Amino acid sequence: MAQQNDAADILSKFSTLNVNALEFVPSFSTQPAPAPEIIRNEEEARTPENNESEPLDSWDVEDDAILTPEDEEMDLDDGDVDGENLSKVSKKKPPKVEENKSKKEHVNVVFIGHVDAGKSTIGGQIMSLTGMVDKRTLEKYEREAREKSRESWYLSWALDTNQEERDKGKTVEVGRAYFETEKKHFTILDAPGHKSFVPNMIGGAAQADLAVLVISARKGEFETGFDRGGQTREHAMLAKTAGVKHLVVLVNKMDDPTVNWDVERYNECKDKILPYLKKLGFNPTKDLTFMPCSGITGQGIKEQIDESLCPWYRGPAFIPFIDELPSLNRKLDGPFIMPIVDKYKDMGTVVMGKVESGVAKKGQNLLVMPNRTQVSIDQLWSDDEEVTSVGPGENCKIKLKGIEEEDVSPGFVLCDASNPIKTGKIFDAQVVILEHKSIICAGYSAVMHIHCAAEEITVKALICLVDKKTGEKSKTRPRFVKQDQVAIMRIECSGLICLEQFKLFPQMGRFTLRDENKTIAIGKVLKVIE
Repeated sequence: MAQQNDAADILSKFSTLNVNALEFVPSFSTQPAPAPEIIRNEEEARTPENNESEPLDSWDVEDDAILTPEDEEMDLDDGDVDGENLSKVSKKKPPKVEENKSKKEHVNVVFIGHVDAGKSTIGGQIMSLTGMVDKRTLEKYEREAREKSRESWYLSWALDTNQEERDKGKTVEVGRAYFETEKKHFTILDAPGHKSFVPNMIGGAAQADLAVLVISARKGEFETGFDRGGQTREHAMLAKTAGVKHLVVLVNKMDDPTVNWDVERYNECKDKILPYLKKLGFNPTKDLTFMPCSGITGQGIKEQIDESLCPWYRGPAFIPFIDELPSLNRKLDGPFIMPIVDKYKDMGTVVMGKVESGVAKKGQNLLVMPNRTQVSIDQLWSDDEEVTSVGPGENCKIKLKGIEEEDVSPGFVLCDASNPIKTGKIFDAQVVILEHKSIICAGYSAVMHIHCAAEEITVKALICLVDKKTGEKSKTRPRFVKQDQVAIMRIECSGLICLEQFKLFPQMGRFTLRDENKTIAIGKVLKVIE
């Protein structure tokens, strides 16, 4: 009975407060705009004329080789409802709070690729070159690495912080770090390359805007990574599925004695991997860039490569190049949505994740879905700096009041109390079978990775096949689907999950199916049934 009274009490407080997460809009716009060109680009990005030309999501581009165009895919009339609500809600004044938020555009960069390609070393080299790791710390790492006869690993220790990762030279968890340039704030997500840790890598890729595929130019190493069984192909495909907007391919270890900055070896690696990346839907003219570099010496990372070493490549170095990439299309005015990647206890419950849309402020009331738990924001950190508000694209930690740490799981979503995210157990989806030896029928089960959630699913029914070239749907129900086919199927999850139609909110509507440690299919949610 006491619990009921408490609940009623909280509800009454909640209703009298009448706090609505969409009220942030006026306060956001009354602030002096820190970077007008970014905001202008975002506005332009939202205009319908620009939608056709944008390579934001080549899932829906007609000439995409793997994925079929969905009929009336980009008909976004349903999205207008939010616009009406916004204009009504935004008239109320939110309580005045001293604004303290990150001024630069936030970009999340995930480093992916086969084990030992040099992802952590390049990450550590970036930290060193941008002054995020001081010289004394690096000298200490170098000394310790030399004692273990692992001299070449010391840079990776800036990101591989636990002992097991250092001893074996293998990243397990997604390492996190950040660095800043004059224009942008970059968060580095160092994904594990080993095939046993692909689920961790998917969690990292789900938070990324930009992916860096690291391939090793050393004789034999590139081939091992790219051949079947290597992780280069799977990682590139998972990054595409996770909705990464741009892929930079860093051809690392160009200083190796077997390569010695040889242009022929660079072109050989590039020519082998390019057809596969095109097949995934990356467009070489717009969202794909190749660069030679050396992680261990730092050539081609921050400064252009020395002409005496590499006269044939006079393009930009890696950091200046990603700094100049065009601004991303961020949903500033949408309802607040942040999928929870991780959580821990620290004088309260702290959740971590990347803000996908909207803005949240200190003291604001939110919901944790799918459990519908009402919480309020106690403290906010954007990449370890305490702030009073966070916006789209920021990797943040949020301390919540009103929920215990054990009641939160990765894959839950923190969202606006007045406009919560959809939850469902059964949905229809368009699925592309990438590689699977046997056929898939109704009753087949696998593990689905959608945003940060991993859930067991079962195929309830196959609805129709979709022709890859024309997008036409079959009139009869197929009895099974096999490799390289595209089908629309009804899927049932073992528990309730947060998801959204792909056309309304792509980040919450694309998923990957995995079975027996292999990625077997990618898909998008067409309709949530129940």
